[in-house]
Amino acid sequence: MVRCLALGEEFLARGAAVSLFGTVEGVDWAAAQLTARGIPQHPGPDTPAGLVAAAREHRLDAMVLDSYELDPAGAGALRAAGVVTLAIVDGDTRGQDADLYLDQNFGADAPGGGGRLLAGTRYALLRDSVIAARPPAPRVATPVGRPRVLAFFGGTDAVGAAPVLTRVLLGTGHPLELTVVAARPQIVAELAELSPGRGQTLRLIAPTDGLPALIRAADLVVSAAGTSTWELCCLGAPSALVCVVDNQRESYRRVVAHGLVAGLGELPELAAPGMAGRAARATASRVLRGLLTLPRRRAVLSARAWAAVDGRGRARVADAVLSRTPVLNR
Repeated sequence: MVRCLALGEEFLARGAAVSLFGTVEGVDWAAAQLTARGIPQHPGPDTPAGLVAAAREHRLDAMVLDSYELDPAGAGALRAAGVVTLAIVDGDTRGQDADLYLDQNFGADAPGGGGRLLAGTRYALLRDSVIAARPPAPRVATPVGRPRVLAFFGGTDAVGAAPVLTRVLLGTGHPLELTVVAARPQIVAELAELSPGRGQTLRLIAPTDGLPALIRAADLVVSAAGTSTWELCCLGAPSALVCVVDNQRESYRRVVAHGLVAGLGELPELAAPGMAGRAARATASRVLRGLLTLPRRRAVLSARAWAAVDGRGRARVADAVLSRTPVLNR
C-alpha cells in the first residue's frame, strides 16, 4: 500500500489520473491516505479477465500490479489488451509477463532482459512526506544519556511484532524514551501491561502521518524489514530491523550484511518459548544495547543507509513507465 501510494503521488504530480484497485477495509489509516490524495478506490479484480475488464471500463493506459496472490497470467492478459503493465516483485516474478518489473530491494540484480527489470534501491518508492524530510547529510555521532527510540511494524502489525520487540528493548535495562506505534487494539492492550524499568519511559501512539518526523527525531529506530526499510535509509535513520515474514528474508540478510542496518533476527525465533527463544532475545538485546550505548555505531549505520537511497527512485520508475505509454508521454 505504502509503495503504491508513493508511485501514485509521482503520477499525480505529473498530471495523470490515479485509481486504486483493491481493498483497505478495516485499515482506517490507509483509507485516509487515499482520501487525502483524491485517489478513488475500486474493487480489486482477482482474475486476468477481471483485470482486463477493469482496465477497459476505466480506460487505463497503465496498471501497476503489486500482489503476492494475483493470478500471474494477469500481466500478460493486460499487455495483450494494450495496457502497459508494471509488476512490483520481491525477487520472484511468479511467472508474470509484464512490460516492466520493479524489484526495489537492496542488491537486486538487473541481468539481460531488454531493460525490463528496474532493480535495486535506485528505484525505491518513497512518499512525498519521506522525500521532504530527507536530511542533507547523515547523522553525526552524538552521545545521549537517554536515547529516543521509535518502534513501528507496519500499518497493522499483523504478526504482532510490537509487543515482542518492546519487551526486548525494555529488557536491555538501558535508560531510553521509547515510542511504539500500536496499530491495533489488541496490541495496545498487551503493551499497556508492560512496566518500563528505571530511567525508561514507554509511550504508545496510533498509526500516524507524522512518522517521517518521528523517525528524524529518534536516535534509534526498530522496525520490520519491509518497505519501511527504504524510508529509514532515505532519512538516514540508525535502525535495527527484524524479519517478520518469509518474503522479507533475502532483503533483510542483504541490508544487514552490508551494514545498512543492524539485524535483530527473525520474529518467530524471538517470540519462541523455551531456551531457543531466550537465546534469540538475548542476542537481540545485546545488539540493541550496543546501539543505545555507542553513538559511533549509530552514526556508521546512518551514513551507510543515507547513501544507499537518494529519494529519487519513484521518478525513475515513472519515467520508465511513461516511456512505454505514448498517451501519458505526450
